[in-house]
Amino acid sequence: MNDNLKLNNSELQFLSLAYNAFYDIYEEILDDNFWSEDQYFRFSRARDAFSIYAELLNYEPIKWVIEHMKTSRPPMEAEIGSELFKFIRNVIAHFPFYNSWDDIWISKGLVNWYKEGRFLRKYAGRQKVKYRFWQADIKRMTYLSIGFPEEYTEESKIYMKDILTEEEGIKFSMILMRQILDTQVIKE
Repeated sequence: MNDNLKLNNSELQFLSLAYNAFYDIYEEILDDNFWSEDQYFRFSRARDAFSIYAELLNYEPIKWVIEHMKTSRPPMEAEIGSELFKFIRNVIAHFPFYNSWDDIWISKGLVNWYKEGRFLRKYAGRQKVKYRFWQADIKRMTYLSIGFPEEYTEESKIYMKDILTEEEGIKFSMILMRQILDTQVIKE
């Protein structure tokens, strides 16, 4: 990593706004009270977090972190922290007709109506990836699986909840996103 990387004013302005907004949403989503909110509100906040994170993935030093993760972290973690999260953002952004996480579904025809999507074509048929995460503030270990569709055909109707569950999946996503983003924060 390049410790001498100098930010220009545009980068500094964008990164400040994006990081502050992401961290605010992170705190909100990881609070247990968040999960008693209306499903559309929860969906909207998750959508915002995935959108901000996907924009931050364009920042060159974060790209370096993702590349480093491919050889230093558990299998598929870099791909989940980049490709899967960007895929989720793209589905939510390009198909804005869903009102809750569990409503989201896609098919090959829908995803490819304008431009061919690559994520599902690349990862269909892969085994589930199992994770766990510890929430120290509430002393809870959560286990989850990230699923990939068995097949990706014109007829398949693939639900987001089958790839990543709402509560556990979004909490996990937020934690992994934060770990990746925190690599660029200087702690004084």
